Amino acid sequence: MFVDIAKIHLKAGNGGDGAVSFRREKYVAAGGPDGGDGGKGGNIVFKADSNLSTLADFRYKRKYTAESGQNGGTSRCTGKSAPDLVISVPVGTLVKDAETGRIIADISTDEPVIIAKGGNGGWGNQHFGTATRQIPRFSKSGNPGEELDVTLELKLLADVGLIGFPNVGKSTLVSVVSEAKPKIANYHFTTLTPVLGVVRIDEGSSFVMADIPGLIEGAGEGIGLGHEFLRHVERCRLLLHVLDISGSEGRDPIDDFEKINHELSVFSDELTLAPQIIVGNKCDLIDEDEIARIKQYFENKGYKFFPVMAAIAEGTDELINYVAGELAKLPPIKIYEAEEKPEVEVKKDRRSFKIRKDNGIYFVEDCDWLMEVMNNVDPDDYESLQYFERVIRDCGIITALEKAGIEEGDTVSIMDIEFDFVD
Repeated sequence: MFVDIAKIHLKAGNGGDGAVSFRREKYVAAGGPDGGDGGKGGNIVFKADSNLSTLADFRYKRKYTAESGQNGGTSRCTGKSAPDLVISVPVGTLVKDAETGRIIADISTDEPVIIAKGGNGGWGNQHFGTATRQIPRFSKSGNPGEELDVTLELKLLADVGLIGFPNVGKSTLVSVVSEAKPKIANYHFTTLTPVLGVVRIDEGSSFVMADIPGLIEGAGEGIGLGHEFLRHVERCRLLLHVLDISGSEGRDPIDDFEKINHELSVFSDELTLAPQIIVGNKCDLIDEDEIARIKQYFENKGYKFFPVMAAIAEGTDELINYVAGELAKLPPIKIYEAEEKPEVEVKKDRRSFKIRKDNGIYFVEDCDWLMEVMNNVDPDDYESLQYFERVIRDCGIITALEKAGIEEGDTVSIMDIEFDFVD
């Protein structure tokens, strides 16, 4: 089954916790702190794999979690960092933030891309020893790894895209000009998935052609598999609009052309700007005068028109040589740039909090960031409590409590931990 869009959950590894330990050596009267740092958590990395052609694997596994770093050890030993979790995706996969739609990365090159960063390891107590604090009995926990939902969207990388109604001969054309072997039959929607074929011009010169499954009226609004197929046209540098000019399906080729172009404009304004070449297939089934009339219509609209008989490769060499010449004038395949996080998200203050007074108790709320500090506080250790006091003073909590009218002896509650305020 062809799948070109999927939603998955990513969780990078947490950093390991720093250790609390002290040197214990023979003949050393007072060993200092030597707790090692925690190891770094594993990143989640996306890498393009040319052997993959769909996102089908992500229908069955939707959660990906990297390993956490190891905790620090004694003797200043740093915990082992966790390996990266590498996820392979087809070439041309866009990774988007599922919540905002922001493009995080375009996986279209051989370069691996870090999508979720692992947390840094916490410091061991070796870092907290000072002249006045010689026995620090606390360390820092590792930072959590990034966690987010992402949408994967496959947009094939092709220089040329074949568009048109079903059963107009697109698959036949790509089969005779490239080594692709699509399914070919005389009925609608024979091709259910896009097919890529490499068209070789001469030694060292080639381009990629994509047979996009037949579009129908209403495809721009998603009727049929419209959006799924039109998505793959967006990167194409050049479009070959294949028409059945014989009218063997009971349709008018000029009307077909207008309808398909309308669907392109409904789906994306950019698609209307893509250069098009008109390919009049099955020209052996109508007379020369009718071919001339149709050709004149398109040339009057500024399009290059090529009559062909794809089934016997008649006229295809001239078409392909012209396409190669046009591609040489066009910019390379579009690569989507990663979008920056919204400014509000970047400037968000991690040290925000609120003060609320209720029944004589001062509650410090909305300060989840402080949990990381409190996890490392030993209430039975005087120096550890001094460290905690310095943190809440530096971040403005003490000042805010004083402005709220707190007095010595009043009760303060932070995350269900209560203590008496001492000025």
